[in-house]
Amino acid sequence: MATVELTNIKKIYAGGVEAVRDVSLTVPNGSFTVLLGPSGCGKSTLLRMIAGLETITSGTCKIGERVVNEIEPADRDIAMVFQNYALYPHMSVYDNMAYGLRNRGMPKPEIDKRVREAAVLLAIEEYLTRKPRALSGGQRQRVAMGRAIVREPQVFLFDEPLSNLDAKLRVTMRLEIKRLHNRLNATSIFVTHDQVEAMTLADQVVVMNSGRIEQIGAPGEVYKHPASRFVASFIGSPAMNLMTGKIVEPGVVETPGGKLPFDAKRFSASGEVEVGIRPEDIHTASSGGTSFTPELVEELGATRLLHGNFGSTPIIVAIPASGTVHENKEMRLSIDAQAVQLFDKATGRSLAR
Repeated sequence: MATVELTNIKKIYAGGVEAVRDVSLTVPNGSFTVLLGPSGCGKSTLLRMIAGLETITSGTCKIGERVVNEIEPADRDIAMVFQNYALYPHMSVYDNMAYGLRNRGMPKPEIDKRVREAAVLLAIEEYLTRKPRALSGGQRQRVAMGRAIVREPQVFLFDEPLSNLDAKLRVTMRLEIKRLHNRLNATSIFVTHDQVEAMTLADQVVVMNSGRIEQIGAPGEVYKHPASRFVASFIGSPAMNLMTGKIVEPGVVETPGGKLPFDAKRFSASGEVEVGIRPEDIHTASSGGTSFTPELVEELGATRLLHGNFGSTPIIVAIPASGTVHENKEMRLSIDAQAVQLFDKATGRSLAR
């Protein structure tokens, strides 16, 4: 396994289109790092530059102790799992997994050992004689992962490998990938636009936007302490409630729905700001607090989403599905000062000290 280091990486296409803008990132040895962001943010382009499938306009990419900018993909000691599986339809599962090793001239006994060990690890040993067309989507993805595993590379690269699977199978495969990483302790870089995949799989989440890195951190850190308005709104389902505000005194911000407390020790702010509160950090109160009238109630089983307005700003409140809530009936809400986030109105960056 190896550490991957990116230093001031840029990718500029013909016509001056900047797909990746001055990205610096360290992927620690043995970690599972997820590149997360919306379509077009540059995450797949960055992964392809690490793989050698895209040329680097400027900057340095190191895998282990080697600078690999000018090294061919086959010589970078990486293995890649694609969204579309990329299996040879005329070959059996065994031959698909063994193909790369044969091309490298590996002895047959070693090839057989690696293929069968990977098949057991992925629970596909009974499918080794089948062709890809006889497999389900999840089984094909296991084969694609097995083909990567048998190479025993320094780095595994995953380019949205679960996007073609249905929702239930995605959950299953997500767990399989996590278990596999825990067993192999392999350096892995995983690209996705799905925040749930990022939060559940990653040791380190790299949130990207418009070719730049917005924030790097552990899943809990990125969720609880977003570094920007973009991160706050992109991560979380439902998304963080955002509204305008003005600091009226230390620890108090005035919003369209009334005054809210915030942790003055965490935030250095004055004047106009943007206020963020996650739906699950707003609680019902028997008395006091802030007035709120839910216009729509969504029942989600264990939780309940209340849609309404906080003054002139639409918000969502997430509460446990217990008790009774009536649409268009006033209720009281309380908000913990520790849960309130403040962002600069102009730049969108967090105002945390």
